[in-house]
Amino acid sequence: MRHHDPPRASVHDATDPELLAAIADHDRGALHALFLRHEPWLGARLAYRCGDPAVVDEAINETFLAVWRRPHGWRGDGEVAAWLWGIAIRALLHQLRPRKNVVARLVTLRTEAQVSAEEVVLSRVEHSDVGAALARLSPELRAVVQATVLDGLSTREAATLLNIPAGTVKSRMSRARAELRGALL
Repeated sequence: MRHHDPPRASVHDATDPELLAAIADHDRGALHALFLRHEPWLGARLAYRCGDPAVVDEAINETFLAVWRRPHGWRGDGEVAAWLWGIAIRALLHQLRPRKNVVARLVTLRTEAQVSAEEVVLSRVEHSDVGAALARLSPELRAVVQATVLDGLSTREAATLLNIPAGTVKSRMSRARAELRGALL
């Protein structure tokens, strides 16, 4: 009688941490499975922040290239999805940062007049008293407001993105609210 190894589970059935471990062993199938699992929602969330599909695609490419290069960047705490979002939003910002004002760039790149509601709100905020008050916040407080309010991340996700404890996110958000309230009264 021959001894048979038990069938291996498919990478598509693996958990995100299992996929990252396989990616660390240079398993391209695991990277592909992680991509198929997370690219749709990452692409949708990035598209809400940027109207240029080419920039969004480049940010997605950079995200999964970063995962391939440094799968151990996820330290095992928090959700892999939050870690991926942190990489993706930084990749998007990197794509946009060297250019002029994001809103102005998006307007000039459009082939059709299709302004998203989010762009309208962000543009109005940027040029309002709220925008001026946000600009006066320290970079640490502004980063927390951007992550939690503008990017819609939870406290835990923002903590992962900013590489700070969740309690620090809460205290910085509290200070930011107090400073914004004082600036807007």
